Amino acid sequence: MQFASRESMREARERFEELISAGTPDTLRSLADELFAVAGVVDRERTLRRHLADPATSEDKRRRLADTVFGGKVSDAALEILQGLVASRWSAGGDLVDAVETLARLAALAVAERDDAIEDVEDELFRFARVLAAQPRLRDLLADQLQPVDGRLELLDRLLSGKAHPVTLQLLRQVVRLPRGRNLDAVAARLAELAAERRGRSVAVVTAAAPLTAEQEARLTDILSRIYGRAIDVQIELDAGVLGGLVVRVGDERIDGSVAARLAAARQRLSG
Repeated sequence: MQFASRESMREARERFEELISAGTPDTLRSLADELFAVAGVVDRERTLRRHLADPATSEDKRRRLADTVFGGKVSDAALEILQGLVASRWSAGGDLVDAVETLARLAALAVAERDDAIEDVEDELFRFARVLAAQPRLRDLLADQLQPVDGRLELLDRLLSGKAHPVTLQLLRQVVRLPRGRNLDAVAARLAELAAERRGRSVAVVTAAAPLTAEQEARLTDILSRIYGRAIDVQIELDAGVLGGLVVRVGDERIDGSVAARLAAARQRLSG
């Protein structure tokens, strides 16, 4: 997102937190479903998306358009959120869809918070992201929009029903329903990071050649938390290709301390 969209997203999240602070799990679950449905409509209807996000159109007209299209079809709370979003400035129409989708995800994660299950949801999302990364055929089947959405959702349900928290399933069903050309493993990993954010933590994805002991993982968590100045959740990925050492990713920052990287650097120096 460019600056205007980032600022609008920040303000929208602040308003959203105030709105949902007293929401019950059932209310929040319904709100998430409504906002996911709105995101689908706005993403699918290109002309509508353009008008709702057009800064050349007056704020009042954008609000009236949102009310005309969605009024009476969603709850007052969902309509209030949408009108707040369309009144903001967005660098691109796709950013508006991103914003609606993000707030829907936050509503779903708030349900997990109230169930004291958000840590479980975070772990389930991350583990499913790893499954998708390791099985590209499965990932492609779930994202293939040439196939009926009901069939793709049925496949996801067979994989996860009874094995994951309902919030995890709700979030992943929406990703399958509206993949928007994204890699599903990356989206699932981002959802895990969003769950960690709600707990005031960041996720460090650590790639190692072999499993870490509990002591090693605890020490690494402590070191990373001190480096970044905030609580860190460590998620371990195994990849024999790193040979030894670790590759650590926190957000967009990547620290490659693997043996493979050191060997590659040595070969480059020798060839130079």
